[in-house]
Amino acid sequence: MTATAAQIEATEAKAAVSYIRVSTKEQAERDGDPEGYSIPAQRDANRRKAASIGAVVIEEFVDRGESARSADRPELKRMLAHVKANQIDFVIVHKVDRLARNRVDDVEINLALRNAGATLVSATENIDETASGMLLHGIMSSIAEFYSRNLAAEVNKGMEQKAKTGGTPGKAPLGYRNVGALNPDGREVRTVAVDPERAPLITWAFQAYATGDWTLKSLTAALEDRGLTTVPTPKRPASPIKFNSLHKILTTPYYKGDVTYRGVNYPGRHLPLIDEVTWARVQDVLSSHATGEKQREHPHYLKSSVFCGGCGSRLIVTMSKNRYGTVYPYFICMGRHQKVNGCTRKAVLIDVVEELVEDVYRTVQLAPEIRGQVEAMLRQDLQSTRDSAEAEQRDLTTQKERLTNERARLLQAHYAGAVPLDLLKTEQDRIARHLANIEDRLVVTGVEFETIEQNLRTALAYASNCYKGYLVAGHHVRRLYNQAFFERIFVDDDQVRVELSEPFSTLMGGEIASSARRYAESLATNSRDEGAPSLTDILSRDNKKPSSRDEGLKQHVLVPPAGIEPAT
Repeated sequence: MTATAAQIEATEAKAAVSYIRVSTKEQAERDGDPEGYSIPAQRDANRRKAASIGAVVIEEFVDRGESARSADRPELKRMLAHVKANQIDFVIVHKVDRLARNRVDDVEINLALRNAGATLVSATENIDETASGMLLHGIMSSIAEFYSRNLAAEVNKGMEQKAKTGGTPGKAPLGYRNVGALNPDGREVRTVAVDPERAPLITWAFQAYATGDWTLKSLTAALEDRGLTTVPTPKRPASPIKFNSLHKILTTPYYKGDVTYRGVNYPGRHLPLIDEVTWARVQDVLSSHATGEKQREHPHYLKSSVFCGGCGSRLIVTMSKNRYGTVYPYFICMGRHQKVNGCTRKAVLIDVVEELVEDVYRTVQLAPEIRGQVEAMLRQDLQSTRDSAEAEQRDLTTQKERLTNERARLLQAHYAGAVPLDLLKTEQDRIARHLANIEDRLVVTGVEFETIEQNLRTALAYASNCYKGYLVAGHHVRRLYNQAFFERIFVDDDQVRVELSEPFSTLMGGEIASSARRYAESLATNSRDEGAPSLTDILSRDNKKPSSRDEGLKQHVLVPPAGIEPAT
């Protein structure tokens, strides 16, 4: 309890203020006490010191959880302003290091106190205005600065060593929790565990954004709808994440199993929430959106697939309202809408175009008589592909081991001072890209061929009736159907024309039927037609598009990624 001005005048005591500081929130709130242990101890020592010099503490200033490495502390600023505005004789601190831990701040604070007419007093150190007292003050201030800098160096060293061994130096990111656990010796250690409530949502966010169908804003809104929030603290309740927070999450390597400290990535001991392939795809999507993302005002699954049958321009969505307020969605030619050509095609109701496209799928399917023959040819090619896959998988595994060992040697060279930080980061990025590519191809080569054969039969069943598959598909899958089957869909007034994509252009052509019949005849006569091309030869002959890393092995591609797989 501080004294009043009247009490000071009655006792003719000198006026003093007490300044108290603790460095961490844990010190300030230990054992559930809002003041912990250190604050009451400093308060009692300061009051005893005031009594011993004939002073009365009239005001107390307490900085809770503030570092003395900076003078930018709220209660310190308030104390200096109070001393300047009032007649104060003494400023009492428990130790000099409570006031400042660097010489520059110590000098500036002491000058401010001296200009205000106040004298700094330490409750545990003999500092005063004498030569020996000022010498001791300077020594203690230098010791405090040395202690602060040395402690920071040791903390950084410890955090770097923790990162090198796969630990998490600092607070775990959203989706994980800092928890206590017992080590084999029975001692409690701090570690990181997956947050069962938030981790699945973080994983979904990466997987969703990797498809390229989401913007950061739309994905942020979707995560809020799904219930993703920040972790609540004593001062801040849980709240939905913001747009910039989601971008930070999607660019944090911690979620793929890496620990980053001072710009260097280390293999972490925590459980990854995503794989290397998903991480690489998300970074590619972010890079492609670097100049800004565009949210479609009127999304539709046929957009980007439908074109004007007259001038060939892309069709866009427009909304028309009648006099009763009813809104009708139309497809309109962009060339006519923007008046860049003389196109006179009228707008067509979207419902009409949807029905016309559905009818097209009646014709885009394998004839029943060649379905079995095509399946037999595919099985033969599948066995050849299986042999190639096993050989490539062995080669990829060897490459992965080599790159992993190279990454480990690179880190060791950096620890030894042989590799500078900028070169280390460049090489780590290169190795990470190669590893992501290898992991991607291992997924392709590591599939179960029995499962492929089963999927083959299912896919051929759908290829024999694409119309049925398209009708039961949702809007997202319909968009994939259209992108896989058609290069372009041209819309006229009351009909549509299509340009088939490969391999369907060839698959629905006459050569595939002829080859399948020749293959069936060779099996029936137990003779091989050496001049008959394989199915993959036919499918790849007219496919001028380069294969992406997702499409398969070193051999020809049987079906591109967005192929005739059944809608699910």
